Amino acid sequence: MTDSLPMPVTALSSAQRTAILNLVRRAARAEILPRFRSLSEADIAQKTGPQDLVTEADTAAEAMIARGLSRMFPGALIVGEEAASTAPDLIGRIAEAETAFVIDPVDGTWNFARGLTTFGVMVGMVRFGQPAFGLLYDPVMDDVTWGGADLAAEMVRPRHAPRPLRASPGGPVDQLLGYVPLFNFEKDLQPAVAAVLPRFGRAWSLRCSCHESRMFAQGNVDFVLSARLTPWDHAPGAAIALEAGGHVAMLDGSPYKAQQQDGYLLMASDAATWGRVRDVFDFLI
Repeated sequence: MTDSLPMPVTALSSAQRTAILNLVRRAARAEILPRFRSLSEADIAQKTGPQDLVTEADTAAEAMIARGLSRMFPGALIVGEEAASTAPDLIGRIAEAETAFVIDPVDGTWNFARGLTTFGVMVGMVRFGQPAFGLLYDPVMDDVTWGGADLAAEMVRPRHAPRPLRASPGGPVDQLLGYVPLFNFEKDLQPAVAAVLPRFGRAWSLRCSCHESRMFAQGNVDFVLSARLTPWDHAPGAAIALEAGGHVAMLDGSPYKAQQQDGYLLMASDAATWGRVRDVFDFLI
């Protein structure tokens, strides 16, 4: 097991972070919330299959956020989920980008499209592949969880002082709570993954990386194991998890880089808990 991924220094000032949050908030109010529970079937399309959806809210919100970030950070690489679906080479450029922003305009699109409130907006800043800042916004509650190399993990709610966040204290395997999105694993691996889940106190999925990462940073769950990696789903949460005191690495012990799409990412409350969870899933390595 290697040390958790070291964090680079970011160049984001408090004013810049606030400007990004305000941009995300405006996009949610203009493009996401007006469409929530108002979509027709014609407004919902499949990408790779019936469980992988895109809506007008996704495309419109991403375009607005991408335009705003481009104005704030001229020259930065902007990698949105929907843009990358038509230009997958964008992901490969992350490793060489001094500053890149990744955007998931509506994370948990299936939930959003079916009228569930478990969805969010994710924005991350990445430097040469290393997650440097993450923002997880809940449009329904209008609050944000964020953190980075120069910002301790915290939750900010309207009319409240920021609340510092800390990962859970961890514990023995049979008491651990975690998220394991079984449907993201290859079909031939799903029976083996499902067979070990009863070893934990509880393991389930919210179908939303944004809220799973938020719950981890708040100390409400002890680990998150992710497959089918994408920079917009995982880099923002990894940046925040580290600042909340968590241990973040690929399941084989190597450092996580935002451009990675193969392998499995494990976030756990501390190095010891990370090792215990890794040992349960060692058949995946």
